[in-house]
Amino acid sequence: MCRETARLGACGIDLVGPDAFPTLKKYGLVPTMVPGGGSIKKGINDKNNHAEIELKLIETIKVAAAGGAPNVIIMAGDRVGISDEQGLDTSVAFLNKIKSVAEDNEITLCLELLNSKVNHPGYMADSTKWGVEMCKRVNSPRVKLLYDIYHMQIMEGDIIRTIRQSIQYIGHFHTAGNPGRNEFDESQELNYPAICKAIADLGFQGYFAHEYSPTRDALGTLDRMMKLCEV
Repeated sequence: MCRETARLGACGIDLVGPDAFPTLKKYGLVPTMVPGGGSIKKGINDKNNHAEIELKLIETIKVAAAGGAPNVIIMAGDRVGISDEQGLDTSVAFLNKIKSVAEDNEITLCLELLNSKVNHPGYMADSTKWGVEMCKRVNSPRVKLLYDIYHMQIMEGDIIRTIRQSIQYIGHFHTAGNPGRNEFDESQELNYPAICKAIADLGFQGYFAHEYSPTRDALGTLDRMMKLCEV
């Protein structure tokens, strides 16, 4: 995990598009996760979305590679009457079709796991089991999961054990405190120093991004979050 480069020890910024690449480069920052693979409601679990997502995703992969970005985020989409197994089959079919583009450009496609209990009702990829099965079936080093610790705490808990069991399929992490999705402190139930040590002990080499809504001084809380996660 990178700890150096810019102010506060950050080495990159998540979820920024090509318009921001020149600014990030100016300050020595990496666009660590680029949007481009569907949306929470319209994702790869529905074949009716595939043509549109494929065109945009291929373009995003190439632009991301040219801009030095390692990852592109993809979304499973809403269930809307689609069974989990059907959505899994459809997602795997889409990724099997697109994975060679990601492999050739050395870009990792990261499907984000989100909670369907609080923030995103209906979202299909709401369990690590579903996401890991998708990765196993696609069987590509360039198709992995974005494991959002906040979301998976709501859906599953048992964070450290699950990460240890699934680390080969995880390409990226997001953090936030729970409950509330705010900065993590003594009022939160997640023990981030322990979680981060477990991840580091597994030899994880990807990025670990903070995605939360601060309730007070944004830079001050970010500084504290980053220090808490240093191991």
